[in-house]
Amino acid sequence: MISYIKGTLVHRGNGVVVVETSGLGYEIFVSAATLSVLPEVGETVKIHTHMNVKEDGISLYGFSTAEELELFHRLISVTGVGPKGALGFLSQLKPQEIILAILSDDVKTLSKAPGVGRKTAQRVILELKDKFQTADAIAMEIEAEELMPTGSNGAKFEAMDALAALGYSRSEAAKAVNGVAAEGMTTEDILKAALKKMVTF
Repeated sequence: MISYIKGTLVHRGNGVVVVETSGLGYEIFVSAATLSVLPEVGETVKIHTHMNVKEDGISLYGFSTAEELELFHRLISVTGVGPKGALGFLSQLKPQEIILAILSDDVKTLSKAPGVGRKTAQRVILELKDKFQTADAIAMEIEAEELMPTGSNGAKFEAMDALAALGYSRSEAAKAVNGVAAEGMTTEDILKAALKKMVTF
């Protein structure tokens, strides 16, 4: 098993890169998010990898962070979601957006991924909802440099944790917060609006 590859980036393509190390060039399929943070050709890179072995060949899938790789592993554990499907999720959505959509039963957001229909999105939610907490999304938000300012998403996650502490399920909390949160709102603003929304359910 190849955990990661560190070497010289010699090619950047559409969804694929080639990294040369010890005289070998490794072709690695990458998400749009990973591709966007990689350096220019000729520079040294370290890419966390998943090796997919099939009868017709071996493929490598790469990610800029170990956290993104872990999310990829969880996605391919879902029935009917293969490596290309999981990479599609990660190319269309940021990791914490995927987790938030799973926690809030947001089928519409997950269905934005290429080749993902409503049934597949529902299956992802069903099989992964119990495996995530808001802390997972916060960790990925801190790790990824290209994410929205922490003040926006951070307030969301703090409000969800507050609702969970009040006895609401993670799913209920995420759904309520996702339905009221807007740019610039503080944790208190989101919490008040979410509680009001939940009372009217």
